[in-house]
Amino acid sequence: MTTLGVVFRPQLPPERLRALAQLADGTGLEELWLWEDCFREGGISAAAAALAWTERVRVGVGLLPVPLRNVALTAMEAATLHRLFPGRALFGLGHGVQDWMGQVGARVESPLTLLREQLLALRALLDGERVTVDGRYVKLDDVGLDWPPEPGQPLLAGATGPRSLRLAGEVADGTVLHGGIAPDGVRRARQLIEEGRVAAGRTDAAGHIHRVVVYLLAATGADADDRLRAELAAEGVASVPDLGVAGDAGAVAHAVGRLVEAGADTVVLQPTGDEPDPEGFVRFVAEDVRPLVP
Repeated sequence: MTTLGVVFRPQLPPERLRALAQLADGTGLEELWLWEDCFREGGISAAAAALAWTERVRVGVGLLPVPLRNVALTAMEAATLHRLFPGRALFGLGHGVQDWMGQVGARVESPLTLLREQLLALRALLDGERVTVDGRYVKLDDVGLDWPPEPGQPLLAGATGPRSLRLAGEVADGTVLHGGIAPDGVRRARQLIEEGRVAAGRTDAAGHIHRVVVYLLAATGADADDRLRAELAAEGVASVPDLGVAGDAGAVAHAVGRLVEAGADTVVLQPTGDEPDPEGFVRFVAEDVRPLVP
């Protein structure tokens, strides 16, 4: 079955999170996703609050930019949430928007190397291992968590280019694809991820299931077309075909289905930044779109 979720966009102030999280929980949506966009809201703190305010919805952070974080701190925070809310926290790591990383003095020469080192170290720490590593960026000396979660917690990677997609297949349990990717792009991403999985021996046959999460920019209501076009233009992708969807529940469900056919396991509906009724959008996804998605 296709997993369906929504994004709480950080263009909204943090005090709006509680109502939207509880609405997603109460309406039966499977997942609520948060962004750690600079310089808006902290992903871990927002996830902790959303998890505490809800009972069943899974809360994902996609993505945590690794240049901002020491991997030991990320492991401590992720482990705490996994233990407090078993089975409900999801974490995706990415190399961050490079301009933002430069603004805070955290830009590195090889973002891909940093992401690889962080993913490998974080996986080991969360699995309860004691880790000593002297990498290019990650350096740990006999570090282990006192309170690791149950081993095997899913760890996702944000990826866009061919090298990062192959890396996600090699070392992560899933990949998060941004909302600027069309169905054909999902197919290509799946192929590159699979190349990485095969190279690392992490295929389904070896017991390693790889989940692909795709954001889908969506708008509904009287001005849906205008809002969607304006956002795509602002992102510089207005000329890319098949991006986003505007319309009623049937149109949105059809767009979700196309992404699933292309290889998505989870589709997270992303409202426009100027969505006039965020709570209404959550209800629309849960009550109108969800029944139309197998």
